[in-house]
Amino acid sequence: MKKQILSLVFCLAISIIFFSGCQKNDNTTTPPAGKTKTQLVTQSTWKFSSATVSGSDVSAFLQACQKDNILTFVAAGTGTVDEGPSKCNSGDPQTNPFTWNFASSETILHISAVLFAGGSSDFTLVTLSETQLIVSQVITVGGSPQNAVVTFIH
Repeated sequence: MKKQILSLVFCLAISIIFFSGCQKNDNTTTPPAGKTKTQLVTQSTWKFSSATVSGSDVSAFLQACQKDNILTFVAAGTGTVDEGPSKCNSGDPQTNPFTWNFASSETILHISAVLFAGGSSDFTLVTLSETQLIVSQVITVGGSPQNAVVTFIH
């Protein structure tokens, strides 16, 4: 009887994995009806939520003064990075301006400022919704390229 239950559970697990792997990916960069990507990215400020590097959560390795930064995008292609309540270096300005634009059919978010050490100013847009901005880019960690995925929320 235990073998039958175990076999049933195993078959069910395989079925779930198989069918969920075949579903349409809802994490696309297609904006909701009626809103452009520019409207979505500029509708409110963005705050750090989480970060992974090569699939491993690295949020705990970031300093609190980095995680409380606030990104503001303006429709005219400008924006600011606000240091938030805590600064990593007291001598740094509270805000830093940047310019931004979408590229490659709005699949790349280009920001004139480098937001992460070892990274670049181009981010692949993974998800852009009313409440979430998820971007990825290859960063160099210890001399080797790694895929970093960062999630921002309103």
